Parts: sequence; structure tokens; C-alpha cells
Amino acid sequence: MLAYLKPKTLFGRMLAIILIPLILVQVITVLVFYGRHWDNITRYMAANLAADITVVVDQVSASPSAETLRDANYFAQSYFLFKTRWEPGGIVQPHSDQVTSTYAGRQLKLSIEQKLDLPFRMNLDDSADFITISVQYPEGVFHIDAGRKRIFSSTSWLFILWTISTTIVLALVAILFLRGQIRPIRRLAKAARQIGLGRPAINYRVEGATEVRQAGHAFQAMYNRIQRQISERTEMLAGVSHDLRTPLTRMKLSLAMIADEQARSELEKDITEMENMITGYLNYASGTISEDVEKTNIMEQINHAITRDHGENPAIHFTPPHQTLPDIPLRQMAFRRTISNLINNAITHAGQCFVSVEYQDNLITILVDDDGTGIPKDMRRAAVKPFSRNLAGNTSTGVGLGLSIAKEFATTHGGELLLGDAPQGGLRVRLQLPV
Repeated sequence: MLAYLKPKTLFGRMLAIILIPLILVQVITVLVFYGRHWDNITRYMAANLAADITVVVDQVSASPSAETLRDANYFAQSYFLFKTRWEPGGIVQPHSDQVTSTYAGRQLKLSIEQKLDLPFRMNLDDSADFITISVQYPEGVFHIDAGRKRIFSSTSWLFILWTISTTIVLALVAILFLRGQIRPIRRLAKAARQIGLGRPAINYRVEGATEVRQAGHAFQAMYNRIQRQISERTEMLAGVSHDLRTPLTRMKLSLAMIADEQARSELEKDITEMENMITGYLNYASGTISEDVEKTNIMEQINHAITRDHGENPAIHFTPPHQTLPDIPLRQMAFRRTISNLINNAITHAGQCFVSVEYQDNLITILVDDDGTGIPKDMRRAAVKPFSRNLAGNTSTGVGLGLSIAKEFATTHGGELLLGDAPQGGLRVRLQLPV
């Protein structure tokens, strides 16, 4: 239960660290104030008011006359600011529930009962500015009106209002300061996520507290080191590509002078296979490092990959999504090469290829299914590793990098490549890319 209530974000946890002790202190203060201090004050005020009422009642004899009532009224107004009146033949009614509904009313009733032997009734009407104590005499009822402030005080609500107001003000100030402290952390997390998705961290600057700045500097140093390594790798691969293709070109020219056509044909096939292998190795080694990220229309790129590399192949069936897909940052050439490799694998190892696209929960999923024999579950992990061939009887002479290149593309763009069973009975390749 506590784990469920615990805030998930750093902002929520820091705010809870500040607000929970603050609220607890305020609650304890209010409880102590009302439980001890205000309780004592209310009892003292009730006892004093009951004593004053008893003194005024004592001014009236057992058989009130006009003179004693006049003297009692004068005495009450002069010393206690009470107003009195006489109701001949009146009878007091029992106490209403309103009297005992408040702590002050209960204390006043108890104090008067302890000091006065005559029957009485209290009227604590909230709409009046005074409280009325009616004392029963044989000849009638003696009414005493006393100010409400003698027993009720509005400062208690002011104290509660002040406590709540200060808590709210302090909470707002804490929120403003915390937002300023959390903002650099969020920007650092956003920059790290952009790098994880294969996108450049644009406009990130180091700011915030010392610890956050240290993390920001470490992040920038790591990012610059990765970029430097990628640049060096790109330059090296460009040189390797040139060095490997140059002797193959000379070999092709030499083959043209061989008179034996059968021998020349066999050697040309070997050289072509070597070129394909070198191209596959370089594509896998270079990955997507030499291309910039651009806002990409997924549907246009898939159509381009199908029509450019495979033409009007009747074995390829493409089902577009029902909804419009958002443009996402991708390396377009690498994406087209990935889709083309997946389609080529499906056609090579099966008869039919089925391509479809889904969009849900900020994920664009590209499904490439075939109707071949598929790959057993225990071999799928090995199938996405580089140079994996001859899985489950696969006799293809390819390099074994098609799925590896697709997985590399998905990883560098923050996505995922999953293998499963296609509805047609073959292999399903699921390429997921975050929006």
C-alpha cells in the first residue's frame, strides 16, 4: 500500500519530503493547541461567565419584586454588561441539542449547574449576538442576555485559517523552487533519451545544482567521446571500402581476357559473391553512423524500398495502416536498407512476403511475415546475431547479416526487433520504432 502511494517522479518525492513534515508539524500544533491550550481557555471563560450570572441571580430575592428586578438589571448592566428582563408566569423549556453540540456550550452548562440551584435554560442561537440564560422562579422567568464573545471566540478559526494559509504559501514557494531544481534534470534526461533514440541532443546546456552540473559535464564528455569514435570509425570504413573494392575491380578486368568462358563465368560468380559479402560486412560495420537524422514519412520510405529494390513483385503484399502515421526522426537510407533486407529475407526463404504497419501507444510497428518454415524459438536469439546462417535447414548462401543490420538499426533508434510466428505459418519480424 505504501509503495503504491509513494510518488513515482523525483519532483513528487522531493515535494513530499518537504510537505509531509510541514503538514505533520501543523497538524500536531493544532491538536496540541485545541487539546490543551484552547481547552483550558474555554473552561476558564465558561467558569467566569457562570460566576457572573450567579452573582446577578443572587441580586434577585426568592420572591422577585419590581424593586429587586430593577436593582438586579442596573447591577448586571453596570458591572457585567448584561441585559435582563422579567417574564411573569413564564416557564423554561428543556435544553435543546444545540446547547450540547459545542464544547463551549457543554462547559458553560456544566459550570452554571455547579453554581446555580434554580432550573435554567440556555439559548445559544448562532444568528444572535448574545446568549440567553433563562432562570426559573415560581412567579416567572428571569432572562439574562450576555455577549457571545464571553464564551465563544473567533480567534480559533483565525488560527486555523492562518495555519492553512501559511502551509499553502510555503507549499507554493517549495513548488516554485523545486521546479527550478528539477528542470535541469529533466533536460539532461531528455538529451540522454535523444541520444538513445539515435537523435542529436540539440541545445542542451549544463545548468542547475553542482551535482546536476557534474552529471551534465560527464554526459557531454561521454557524448563527445562517442561522436569522436563514430567519426574515426566512419573514416576508417570509407578507406576499407575503397581498398577492398579496388583489387576486385582489377580482377574483373583481368577476367575479361580469359578465353575459357566456363572458367570465366565461375570466377565472375565468385567475385560477385565476394562483392556482396564485402557490401554486407561494410553495411553492418557502418550501421547508421554516416547518415544524418531527418523527419521521415514511414509510408513513403516503405513504398520506396519495395518499388525500388523489388519492383512489381507479386510475391510482396503490402497492407497500409488505417490511421495516418506521424513523421519520426530516422536515418532514411538505413531505414530503406533495413526494410529491403527484411523483405529480401522473406522472399528468399519463403514464397510470399506480407508487409503491414501498425501504430499504437506511440509505437510504429512494421510487420514482415512470410509463409516459409520459420525459425524455431530456440534459434531466434542466435538468428539476429551477425553472420548467422544455416538455421533450421536454411541453405542460403547469404552473408547472414540481414536480421543483424535490422536489429542494429532498431537499437540505434531506440526501438526493438522481435521474431515470432507469422499467421501464414512462417517467420514474423516485428520492427518497433518509438515516435
